[in-house]
Amino acid sequence: MRIGIPKEVKTQEGRVALIPAAVAELIYEGHELIMQAGAGELSGYPDEAFSRLGARIVPDARALYEGSELIVKVKEPQPEELERLRSDHRLFCYLHLAAEPELTRALLDIGLTAVGFETVTAANGHLPLLAPMSEIAGRIAVQVGSHYLYQPTGGRGVLLGGIASTTRGKVVILGAGMAGRNAAALAVALGANVTVFDTNMDKLAAMHELGANVTALYPYADSLQAAVVDADLLIGAVLIPGARAPHLVNADTVREMKAGSVIIDISVDQGGCIETTRPTSYADPVFTWEGVVHFGVTNMPGAVPRTSSQAISAALIPYVKRIARDDWQQDAGLKAGINVMNGAIVHPALK
Repeated sequence: MRIGIPKEVKTQEGRVALIPAAVAELIYEGHELIMQAGAGELSGYPDEAFSRLGARIVPDARALYEGSELIVKVKEPQPEELERLRSDHRLFCYLHLAAEPELTRALLDIGLTAVGFETVTAANGHLPLLAPMSEIAGRIAVQVGSHYLYQPTGGRGVLLGGIASTTRGKVVILGAGMAGRNAAALAVALGANVTVFDTNMDKLAAMHELGANVTALYPYADSLQAAVVDADLLIGAVLIPGARAPHLVNADTVREMKAGSVIIDISVDQGGCIETTRPTSYADPVFTWEGVVHFGVTNMPGAVPRTSSQAISAALIPYVKRIARDDWQQDAGLKAGINVMNGAIVHPALK
């Protein structure tokens, strides 16, 4: 199969879906790999790293899309990319269509088959292609949140871990999945007082074991609101596979938060789990609402493209090998990941 890897065009997105070692494996199996010039540059992989392994480098997006059957990319198609997609294309990338009705309609009009990384499901119910980026996003959330708590960046001037004779910063995390777990682990390591909310008792037990400075709670409305209002840093990490994230924190609660506190909503790709969240980009990452700093970048792992590309490529390669076969729909995990096909919505959560 002719597999195309385009250069990402989303604002300040430097990831590439497959690194050279993964491309080499696909070429060894008989596939033709077509790379758009510069696709791996921001991840530290120049064109020569791909071409010396046998990949064909094409000069622009037009040539890439025209010559490819399977398109493997990182982020959802941007407007200029939609014009290049055809009904016979197989698209494999992060889609997050629940929060993007216009993109959904566009893909339905094109009539292609689109499989979302975030909805590919393993036999144990895990989301193997979402997991590595969730790990990275969780860690970035704490790093970014710590930065925006600095007074010169608009924060209330809190050092998360504090020192002797000072109070520790308070971090509240909504969701104890992969992103929430990694956010909690880093916040704990920094010495913050961390409160994690989740409905899954096994996940709460795992959070409790992270350290003596962790409180793991069921999200009863009163206890959640009280913790949020008192937080220095609030991290939203709620996920319902394929569906829009529910709003767990409303605007009235945000209005009660302390001036200079910070919200990082990792769930923003799926609409956000905090009512006042809106999508932003790394070109203009934050906005302040009622004195609270909001960070809503929709491609958080794109800030560390070298690390992120290595991680996503390792997770992707077995699935790319399968989806490139004619019988790919016999793979239950990939079949579960189909969002749209032949002009119809397939994924139950989108329906």
